[in-house]
Amino acid sequence: MNFPNTLIRQGLLIMAVLMLSAPAWADADPSERERALEQRVAELERLVNRLLIENERQAAEAPRVDDTTADELEDLRTEVARLDQEKAARPSGAGTEFNFSGFIKHDMMVSRYSGGSVPGNSILRDFYVPAAIPVGGESSTTDFDSHIRESRFIFNVLRPEQNLQAYLEFDFSANTGGDERLTNATSANIRQAFLRWNNLMAGQAWTTFFNVGALPENLDFVGPAEGTIFVRQAQLRYTNGPWQFAIENPETTVTPFGGGARIVTDTANVPDFVVRYNHQADWGHVTAAGLVRQLGIDGPGGVDREMAYAMSLSGRFDVGQNDIRWMVSGGPGIGRYLGLNTSNEAVLDIDGNLNTIDAYGGFVSYRHHWNDQWRSNFTVSAFRADNDTELTGMNVTKSAESAHVNLIYQATPHLRFGMEYIHARREIESGASGNMNRLQFSTVLGF
Repeated sequence: MNFPNTLIRQGLLIMAVLMLSAPAWADADPSERERALEQRVAELERLVNRLLIENERQAAEAPRVDDTTADELEDLRTEVARLDQEKAARPSGAGTEFNFSGFIKHDMMVSRYSGGSVPGNSILRDFYVPAAIPVGGESSTTDFDSHIRESRFIFNVLRPEQNLQAYLEFDFSANTGGDERLTNATSANIRQAFLRWNNLMAGQAWTTFFNVGALPENLDFVGPAEGTIFVRQAQLRYTNGPWQFAIENPETTVTPFGGGARIVTDTANVPDFVVRYNHQADWGHVTAAGLVRQLGIDGPGGVDREMAYAMSLSGRFDVGQNDIRWMVSGGPGIGRYLGLNTSNEAVLDIDGNLNTIDAYGGFVSYRHHWNDQWRSNFTVSAFRADNDTELTGMNVTKSAESAHVNLIYQATPHLRFGMEYIHARREIESGASGNMNRLQFSTVLGF
């Protein structure tokens, strides 16, 4: 027992009691304060004497520690010290990191359609979708729309010491859960949800066939929609340096014999296979990707399977502080991967067999910084489908193209305003066509 330390602690306790009780007589007259102080000093002397006597008695009664016990105690102290040193030398992990980010985006747009009216529930009223442009109408219509459906929030969880990541991203583009009469409610829907461990990624993410880094900076949700790859789906991906290999969820879209409503099947018995190579350099990057897939349908002629192939080349060339972004893609059966499914993967013949549809598309975009706060993007995009009209009929999309120009003001590092003009055109195999002219104003706050 450490008697001096015990006395100090007990003495401090007594002093604390005295200090806490001081306010009781602090306002008394001087003679009363003096008598009270003398009385408390006497009480303190009596308490100290009592503590000294008690400590001496405890020291006399304390058990004697023999040499063996002392040696064991010393060995124990040595072992504890060694373990403490090992713990101090062991690298400490960064722990779990939680990040929340995203942006709020408000869009206002005035759109004029030359080929007829567009229903209020059409996705074309909010985002540019080439296949939705009306064609062949005799009168034009103009609509004003405003929404926040592109707003997004992201949860990102990291365990750096274990090379682990969990990523969850939502937006509101599905337009479900309400209408525009009263509350304009819209439901959140999953964009991406995946995990990473070392070089392995599993979950729903952008298809490995799509080079997201080549997509231009447009105010529209997609921008050059007819000329870009644009698919998110479940997959298992392995990355080894510049190489990526993935097996992804299969899906087939089919045009009925003679034309008609799209048939969406889910009967492929093998996944879609993607191989991709990324080349990074000081001047930018180039990506080459190949896709091999099986198309499948359980149709009136029985189960049918057909192989499909596609290639995509894309990249970004840096020109000082500006850049040029581009992409070209195509192949027999590319279908839903290109142009927001402007063309289907295949068409049925009279016997119910699948026949792949060749389709091609691409875009090029130039981004120019006027100064530190102002910049513009100039984008052109095009799509072509090689339809066998004896099978597809004359009402399927033959071609689509668009031009985009915008001006963006970066008010703060996180807040920007932008205005964009879009001119788009679609033509079907019969020769009928339609145009869309849209002026869009966007406000975006990132966080």
